[in-house]
Amino acid sequence: MSTANTTPSTAAEDSPLLISTEGAVRVLTLNRPQALNAFTTGLLGQLRVALDEAAHDETVRAVLITGAGRAFCAGQDLSDPHIKPEFDEHAGEVDAHKKPKAKDIGNLLDHYYIPLALRLRSMPVPTVCAVNGVAAGAGANFALGCDLVLAGQSASFIQAFSKIGLVPDCGGTWLLTRLVGRARAMQLALLGDKLPAADAQAWGLIARCVADAELQSEAMATAQKLAKMPTKALVQTREALDASMDLEFEDALKLEARLQSQLGYAHDYLEGAAAFLTKRQPTFKDR
Repeated sequence: MSTANTTPSTAAEDSPLLISTEGAVRVLTLNRPQALNAFTTGLLGQLRVALDEAAHDETVRAVLITGAGRAFCAGQDLSDPHIKPEFDEHAGEVDAHKKPKAKDIGNLLDHYYIPLALRLRSMPVPTVCAVNGVAAGAGANFALGCDLVLAGQSASFIQAFSKIGLVPDCGGTWLLTRLVGRARAMQLALLGDKLPAADAQAWGLIARCVADAELQSEAMATAQKLAKMPTKALVQTREALDASMDLEFEDALKLEARLQSQLGYAHDYLEGAAAFLTKRQPTFKDR
């Protein structure tokens, strides 16, 4: 990833989340490489704050998310106190397999994953994810919640939930069926098998699979390209495509008309049309 015109990370190098800015692109790097960047409540909270800050920073026109080390994110860290099973201290010593106490994992989702997934999906700028290794469980679905997903050739996606008796979360049940259809979504979710990046592209799960050595530069180039485009139109394109999955055709046509009415009065349409007619490069500003 290029370091030209880059603002250094605003977090300490040992922080679970590194934040930097390259031009109009805000870069968020999951930084728990020793744990394959697995989520903790601390990291989830920092991610949400960082996305909020990017959303409210008018100089940010795209967000790029990636991971440090050899993985993107292995999902939820099961050693986190909010999810780690607690064993009954009074269980008899004769019981070699002490039973853990029940844990309300839904509480974790309510307070951390749902706000994060909603924040990501409602970002006022386009989001790009560079998956640099395994993306498992909630890590996979967090990545898939971004607008464009690029993955290195050695990367893979795993819906690991069924292996520990859970269902896909962080938006997985909504995303998977829309991205690859019910049959393949069921295959991924029920079997929990590893899906290599090349197959993920072939299935339509991600936008592109690229050589590992080119992933970060390709992802940054994509984010920089998006940052120069009409941001408001890109975001409303996302909203229209998502909404269309649940709309009748006529209702989708009406939504298109309503959005075009709004965008037609915006600076970027007038600038884009004028630039096209005068054969010059446009300068987009709306957010």
